[in-house]
This record gives sequence, structure tokens and C-alpha cells, in this order.
Amino acid sequence: MQPLMLHVACDLGPIRAVTAQIRATESGCEAEFRLDGKIDRIVVPEAAPPLRTDNLWQTTCFEIFWQPIGGTYYREFNLSPSTRWAAYDFDAFREGMRDASVERVDITCVHDRDELVLKAQIAAELPAPAQVALNAIVDHGDGTLQFWALAFPPGKPEFHSEACRQWIVER
Repeated sequence: MQPLMLHVACDLGPIRAVTAQIRATESGCEAEFRLDGKIDRIVVPEAAPPLRTDNLWQTTCFEIFWQPIGGTYYREFNLSPSTRWAAYDFDAFREGMRDASVERVDITCVHDRDELVLKAQIAAELPAPAQVALNAIVDHGDGTLQFWALAFPPGKPEFHSEACRQWIVER
């Protein structure tokens, strides 16, 4: 598991550590995200049918950005503890957004007072080698969000920035 860093503009809050990992599979990828801290003090979306849903990033969720090395195209996945998900393709930085073609997204999420673990199996065409970003958004429930990533560009938290894509995935 790789540790994610908290954006410098965010207060520490109830989560003390976030880790993540990803690996390519024959049909797409498998990812795992782990929150450590006071889980009962954050918003954890309730279980729901595993449907494609927009705006998941507005509360606690996890994100994967997958960009083939050498290209400007990238794919974004949003994965909610509720098991809802979203997938978008972009032609370049925040340009040409559209729903991505995805065969299947399976999410499991378990949590207790001290830990939340989300695992996702994604069946979709994901070219490799790729540079990948693994991100987390944590909702404190009082209107504040924490942003966690492998790396951030200078300035505000911007998960779409190529600077966040610090994991190299090969098949």
C-alpha cells in the first residue's frame, strides 16, 4: 500500500492516514483504498445499488485517474463506499468530458470505528503502460472536505493535474 498525502490547505481532521494500491489485470484493474482514523466522525455514504452516478466527489469517495504514457487522453473513475461509481473519459486536461465505456465495476466496502477499506475490480479497456493517480476525498460532515493524493500540483487541490499521476502501471 502506498501512503497518500493530505493537501496542505486541508485541516488534519479525524482521518490520520490514507493508503492505496492498484494493479493492472487482464480485464482492467484492481484497486484498494484504506482510511485510518475516526471513521464514525466522517460521512460514509450508505450502501446503495451499484449504479453509475455523477457527483460522487461531493462526499467521501475515492478516485483513479488512468493516463496512457505519452498521451493527453485520460480516464477518471469515482468509487463510492456506497458501491456507486462513475467513469469519464477526457481528451486532455478537463477537456472533452464524456461517460467512459466500462464493462463492469464491482466495489466492496467494509468499515468499523477505526478503518474503512474499499476494494474495486474494474473491467474496462485500460491501456498500459500508464501513469495513474490514486486519490481520496473525505467529507467531515460539516461542509469541509479533505483531499488526499500521491502528489499535488502547486495551488489548490487539482486531481485532474498530471502532477498527481505518480504511479506507473504496466502489464
